Amino acid sequence: MMTKYTLSLLTGAALCLPVALNAQAAPENLLPEERPQIVQPVAEPEYNAPTTGTPLDLPAEATATAQPETTATAVPETIVTVQPVAPDTQSWSTDQTMALVAVIDGIAAEGLDPADYDAAGLRIAANGDAATLSREASKRFAWLVEDVRDGRTPMSARKQWFVMDPDADRYRTAEVMERALADGDIAGALASIAPEHPDYARLRKELASVDAQSKQGKLIRANMDRWRWLPRDLGSQYLITNVPEYQLRLTVNDNIVRTYRTIVGKPGRTATPQLAESVEGVILNPTWTVPQSIVKGEGLGARVLGNPGWARSKGYTATKGANGWVSVVQGSGPGNALGKMKLDMPNRHAIFFHDTPSRGLFQNSARALSHGCIRTERASELALTLAILQAGLTAEEGVEKLTSGKYTRVAFEKTMPAYITYFTMAQDINGKLSKFPDIYDRDAPVLASLDAPRVANRSRITDEQIIVIENDPRA
Repeated sequence: MMTKYTLSLLTGAALCLPVALNAQAAPENLLPEERPQIVQPVAEPEYNAPTTGTPLDLPAEATATAQPETTATAVPETIVTVQPVAPDTQSWSTDQTMALVAVIDGIAAEGLDPADYDAAGLRIAANGDAATLSREASKRFAWLVEDVRDGRTPMSARKQWFVMDPDADRYRTAEVMERALADGDIAGALASIAPEHPDYARLRKELASVDAQSKQGKLIRANMDRWRWLPRDLGSQYLITNVPEYQLRLTVNDNIVRTYRTIVGKPGRTATPQLAESVEGVILNPTWTVPQSIVKGEGLGARVLGNPGWARSKGYTATKGANGWVSVVQGSGPGNALGKMKLDMPNRHAIFFHDTPSRGLFQNSARALSHGCIRTERASELALTLAILQAGLTAEEGVEKLTSGKYTRVAFEKTMPAYITYFTMAQDINGKLSKFPDIYDRDAPVLASLDAPRVANRSRITDEQIIVIENDPRA
């Protein structure tokens, strides 16, 4: 028999989807049609033997007279075709070079500085010999690709940024150049690797209406660059949260399906880092393994062992090993510090999304209150929606598991990307371009990098320390 609680959960989950859940359709039928994905060819690795000509282990003259040692029927060779690797320096004509000059002259529209790419020097090279022209044009085109695709900001200015952007492998510089020269569309080749998210387009439009060197203009440019730090293709279904906005979005084909208020890390050591991780499942009625900083540092272990009645009332159990080590676990239940669900999102930072029994805090306007993990409003609704979309459960199955009170892991059929981002200017959940407080002071180094000379040969990996969060969801 379905209770009022069950009905309310079903109704909440149904709000997240374009088709009512009680239709019991397969999860994929609940979604808008997926957009087509562009798959860029990836060059095969170089082989140690040529695909044509003489084998490397025989001199050329030997192959002309070499005879089979037996009269046995020869086995036909298998010819392996190897895709050639495009060179870093390619041949540019004067017309192609002048098209590149035009792109450089207009690159401010993308929030980049034309001075970084030295159009004047390229014009001089256009009047020189062919080799110099090709070298100088190839070099500047590569700079543009790197900045449009990966972002201009060096890793040292990306504070607590731990996203590994795959675009340098998906859209290789030499291959982008080869395509641009083959079809003659220099501007189009660069546009094809720029961020495609609607928020980037909105910032680009706003930049056109202000002075790019003004305070407003620089803030827009900094946040445009932040979009370049992310993968160009975020996926067809994903979660994305903007930490300073205190909002989480469930997104399908870059369209917001549902939004949830969040509580994020306090400034300082517990600030929430920027990540791109994969959600592997949802855990209903989770347990909480209490960090040792609380078990030992705050004396919780001793209290649980010394006061069993109090421990039972809070759902705590303690285990003491032969070496004296005490571990404490809080069992599933209404008082569990993680609430009724958490997303199974393994990562080195120990950051994940979860429920909370302290739901009144979502009414605060400033919600940087946690120890780093992200508490999520209406978490049961989110959990059920993802269980339906990603694990194929029916709404009734999901509600049954949730209301059982038993720890249950619902594995997804396919992992779901989750992006933890930091934008101080972006479209809000209502589609309005808005500023958000720089709660972790992460704007300053990005803004400073805009005024500094362009850094060449930038690293793709941060050397910043990973701060493993010891989550205390009780606070």
